[in-house]
Amino acid sequence: MKAVFNQIGRYFLLASLFIFSFCTFAGNEISGVRVWPSPDSTRIVFDLKKAPQYSYFSLSNPTRVVIDFKDTSEKIDLSKIGNKSNLIKRIRQSKPKNKKSLRVVLELTKTIQPAIFPLKPTSPYGNRLVIDLIDSAVRQQKLPPKLTGKRDVLIAIDAGHGGEDPGSIGAKGSYEKKVTLGIANRLAKLIDAQTGMKSVMVRKSDYYIKPNRRTEIARKHKVDFFISIHADAFTTPQPKGASVWVLSLRRANTEIGKWIEQREKHSELLGGAAQVIKDTNSERYLAGALLDMSMAHSMSTGYDIALEAIKELKKVTKMHKKKPQSASLAVLKSPDIPSLLVETGFISNHKEETLLNSAAHQKKLAKALYRAVSNYFQRNPPEGSYLAENRVRRHKVRSGDSLSKLAKRYQVSVVRLKSYNNLNNNMVKVGQIIEIPSI
Repeated sequence: MKAVFNQIGRYFLLASLFIFSFCTFAGNEISGVRVWPSPDSTRIVFDLKKAPQYSYFSLSNPTRVVIDFKDTSEKIDLSKIGNKSNLIKRIRQSKPKNKKSLRVVLELTKTIQPAIFPLKPTSPYGNRLVIDLIDSAVRQQKLPPKLTGKRDVLIAIDAGHGGEDPGSIGAKGSYEKKVTLGIANRLAKLIDAQTGMKSVMVRKSDYYIKPNRRTEIARKHKVDFFISIHADAFTTPQPKGASVWVLSLRRANTEIGKWIEQREKHSELLGGAAQVIKDTNSERYLAGALLDMSMAHSMSTGYDIALEAIKELKKVTKMHKKKPQSASLAVLKSPDIPSLLVETGFISNHKEETLLNSAAHQKKLAKALYRAVSNYFQRNPPEGSYLAENRVRRHKVRSGDSLSKLAKRYQVSVVRLKSYNNLNNNMVKVGQIIEIPSI
C-alpha cells in the first residue's frame, strides 16, 4: 500500500511540474500589435496579457531591432500587421532564445536607436510594451527663415490626443481623437484660404505627440498663435456645451476644470509620457516666467482671443461656460506662444456626441474658430505681416449709407461685406461699424 501511495505521489508531483511548466510558458501572450507612424517617428505598441518581461538589442547590415519576450506566446500573424511607416520594412518572428520565449524582429530602413518601455494598464488598454523610433535627421531639419516683410500670420492647430491615446470615448464608441482631427482639418482649410494667414497642423493624422513636443513643433515653425482642439467629457452624461480655456498657474477651481486636468495626465500615461505635470520645477519655472514680458503678452493675447472664440462659438453651439476658464494644462504652458484650448462640446453627452461626429457641425465649429482668430489678427496684426500692411478698415454707418454704396466706395463686393461682417441681410443701421476687408 505504501508503494502505491509513493507511486501516486510521484505521478502527482510530475503532473504538478507539468502544469506549472505549461502555465509558466503560457503565462503571457501578445494579443495585438499597433503601428503609429508620424512624420518624424513611429511608435509600435505590443498588447500583452500580463506585464512584459523582455530584453532587446540592435543589429546592423541590415538594420534590425530584436525584442525577446520571456515566457510569451502569440496568437496573431505578425506578417499581417498594418504598416505604413517609412522607418519599418517588416515585423516578423525569428528563432527564439529558448522554447519558452518569443523573438520579434523589426527590420528598419535606417539606423535608429530605439526607446523601449512597458506601460501598465490604463483604460481602455491593458499591459503594453512600447517601442519608439525617432528619426532625428527629419526632426532636426531646419525650416526656411521667416520673411521679414509681408509674411503670413502662422496659426498652429493642435488636434488633441491621437494614436495610442484615443482621448475621451463616447457612449456610442466614438473617439475624441477623431473628432478633434476632423475639426482641425476643417479649420486649417479656412485659415489657408485667407490671404495673409497660414495654418501649421501639429498632428496631421492618427498618431500621438507628447504635450511638450506639440509646442516644440509650433515653436519650430515660429507660429503667432497656438490653438488646441478637444472634446470634453465628464463622469456623468448631463454636462454639455463648449468652453474655452486659458493658462492658469493655479489649479482649476471648478469640478469640470479639475476633471480636465486629471484627464490630461491620463492622456500622457496612455501615450507613454513620463512628464506628468507636478507641483515641482515646472510650476516654479512658470511662476518665474510670469515676470517675463513674453509670458505676460502670451497670456494677454490668449485671453483676448478666448473672448473672440466664445463670441463666435455661441452663435453655432451651446456654451458650457460663457467666460474663459483657467487651468494648468501642458499645451498652454509655452511662455513665448499665445495659446488657447477649446473644448468643442461634451462627447460624454449623448446628443453632443452625435453632433460632434457630424460633418456639418464640425464645419460650424471650425468656421467659428476661424472667425475668432481672423478677427483678432485683422485688428492686431503682427509687425511685418501681410495683414499689418493691409490692415482692416472700419466704416461707421451714416445717414444715407447702404451696403451697395459702401461696396462701391471701397471696391469690394456686397457678398464679401456681408460675409466678413456676419450679416444676414442688406440692412445697415446708422452708427453701425462695418469692417472693410482688404481683399
